[in-house]
Amino acid sequence: MRAWFACTGTELLALTPDSVAGVLAANQMSRRLSGEPAQLHAWKQQVEILQHCVRAAGGHGWTIALEYDLLRLERRIDAVVLTDRAIVVLEFKVGARAIARSDMAQAFDYGQDLFDFQAGSRHHPILPAVVATCCDDVPAMQPPLPIPGVHPVAAANAASLPDLFRDLQAVLPTPATKLDGAAWCRAPYRPVPSIIEAAATLFARNSVAEIAAARADTDNLTVTTAAIERALHAAREAGEKVVIFVTGIPGAGKTLCGLNVVFGESRSAGSAFLTGNAPLVAVLREALACNRAGIDLALGPSADPMRRQLSAKLRQARHEATQALQNVHRFLADNAGRSAAPAERMIVFDEAQRAWDADQAMRDTQRRKSTLSMSEPAHTLEIMGRHDGFAAVVALIGNGQEINTGEAGLREWGEVIARAPGWRALAPGRALGAADPVQRLADAAPPWLTLDDALDLTVSLRSVRSDRAAQWVDAVLRGERGEARRAAAGMTEGVPFLLTRSLDEARRALRRLTPGLRRAGFVRSSGARRLRAEGFDAQLMGTDEPVAWFLERWPDIRASDALEVAATEYACQGLELDTVGLAWDLDLRHGRQGWHACRFAGTSWQRVCNATEATYVLNTYRVLLTRARYETVIWVPRGSDAQDPWHDRTRDAAEFDAIAAYLLACGAQPLGSIAAPARDAPTPALL
Repeated sequence: MRAWFACTGTELLALTPDSVAGVLAANQMSRRLSGEPAQLHAWKQQVEILQHCVRAAGGHGWTIALEYDLLRLERRIDAVVLTDRAIVVLEFKVGARAIARSDMAQAFDYGQDLFDFQAGSRHHPILPAVVATCCDDVPAMQPPLPIPGVHPVAAANAASLPDLFRDLQAVLPTPATKLDGAAWCRAPYRPVPSIIEAAATLFARNSVAEIAAARADTDNLTVTTAAIERALHAAREAGEKVVIFVTGIPGAGKTLCGLNVVFGESRSAGSAFLTGNAPLVAVLREALACNRAGIDLALGPSADPMRRQLSAKLRQARHEATQALQNVHRFLADNAGRSAAPAERMIVFDEAQRAWDADQAMRDTQRRKSTLSMSEPAHTLEIMGRHDGFAAVVALIGNGQEINTGEAGLREWGEVIARAPGWRALAPGRALGAADPVQRLADAAPPWLTLDDALDLTVSLRSVRSDRAAQWVDAVLRGERGEARRAAAGMTEGVPFLLTRSLDEARRALRRLTPGLRRAGFVRSSGARRLRAEGFDAQLMGTDEPVAWFLERWPDIRASDALEVAATEYACQGLELDTVGLAWDLDLRHGRQGWHACRFAGTSWQRVCNATEATYVLNTYRVLLTRARYETVIWVPRGSDAQDPWHDRTRDAAEFDAIAAYLLACGAQPLGSIAAPARDAPTPALL
């Protein structure tokens, strides 16, 4: 049971507030969480108020669950009251004389989390409520409808909460099947955490067990995690050097598996997560540091009033996060000029198929003079091979994620392992079966390779609504219209890809679809050069801007949900948002021969004839289409009409129309045809 304490209304009346608070305090100590006298006092008051509610509203048969743990949010609900006809989510603010907008957003997010991930909550009305015990003026409750879903947040004080329960019981009819509180408490809670939430959880709790059970269909993730740990244990026991390749479709949990190796229960000293994705490093480092220091990420790090007092803890936490999460290019450059073994005996190499080939690795730039003399895979094995005995590289391979020139592919890894004495490898069969020879580890199973299909992740976890979202994207980009429509038809909760031709409509939809503390933001291709004409040219720069974009919250204008600045594929790869707005330009267009890529040069678009470069553009849109955990709102501009005397050939309306028509034919839903979802509610900015 996820609640620290649960009982019926009758049982609650038979207990004293002191005894219940004592049980909660014992649970707090068992979890090694710090406790304060103020918390004990707050628990006593909450129990007294709940006892009064039970007496006043006849709730003897209700179930009351206190301190219900929400893994995804790294928070606990103060109280969940299960009547016979509704789920009431209570956020107590003991002693508060006013209710803040952030309190309302937090309570709504709790309710939405239960609706999405707690199996016993999907078929019942959920009413979030903020109880500011000393607030003099609270608005009347908006009567909820007797339909499943999260209703607008109610407000109450200590005196009015019993009336809220009485009114709720009066307006909601007795359902044909009453809500069973005991069964609800036993129902599984299977959250699908974002990568930031998962990393913070692992960093703080050192356990992946609950995350691995994210959804009923994620046995694949558990099996892959176990396969990695088995391979590492066997190599450690034998004193061997091993490369473990983990493949998977976008959003299947590759990064989560890698983070588990570095932060999870089986972690050991001398491990690091390496990635060439600088924004990913910067965002995760700051998120982990804030979480470790006790800074509240839910409302944005800058908004936490305790940030200044926690500055010393934050500095130490940033140091720890920097050791665990490193830029792979800097790791290799730093160690290439040395002869000693690195401090790390085990590294996770994120997006290993994108490691630089020799030409790219040795190329000097304006900002740096290269110290590398080989490809990055070759340097990786040489550096890790300096250890006596055990050393390991866990190489995460993202299928269809190659988006830049100079990427060596899997072939380079295979050739390097074949030449490196003492190294062996494990990989799934998929690593040998790619159509592109550059992405094939070897042409046949060589003696240094052991095949293990448990290392292949085939189920997408990112999309909360449907695991078929990634299938739909893949079919769309392969030009398989019929396959895409079948995937769309199999999405029982609706197709999470919505299409609009209006930027204003896209913004309104993103705000409507992300109530509470959910996060929205725009993404765009780095090659989408003519969005400038639509007044939408701003994109994230450097590494500081993505940190604020992913972690801060509105009204901070740097935050993603300000909906002002878009993240390109380079800024958002490996990360995600709850709801995404995708701005589509003519760098990828659809015609009679299918998709074709274009590059803007000078004053016009030029067709990309190089097959590899065209694949990079296609993969860019694959990355952008798979960043959302809920809906993706695709904005295809209307463009410039050929009959307009000021016609702009770089924004031809017919080209945009063809893109929109194809996406609709594949099963994307017109935004105007979609009713507001059940989770629609005022956002913090509108409260």
